[in-house]
Amino acid sequence: MSEQHSIDLPGAETVIKTAKTYARDLAERTLATAVVAAGGVAIAAGPADMFHASFWETVAAAGIASAGTLLKGMLARAFGAKNSASLAKGV
Repeated sequence: MSEQHSIDLPGAETVIKTAKTYARDLAERTLATAVVAAGGVAIAAGPADMFHASFWETVAAAGIASAGTLLKGMLARAFGAKNSASLAKGV
């Protein structure tokens, strides 16, 4: 008797990048940057007591970091793979 082996292939959205997958990728990266930046500022200003930042200063710092990520993702589409927010070709 022969054994059957299944092959696990990635989904079509993983292989074929579209404008929709680009938009979702860029949104995810931008939102993740905002959350991480806000968390970093809150930790540094709070328990770490490195400096004092108000809520709005924390939001502004996160917004600046997110704007940088958004700009980088838009540049990646212009100069990298068309439907990817990564500057690396083929990612």
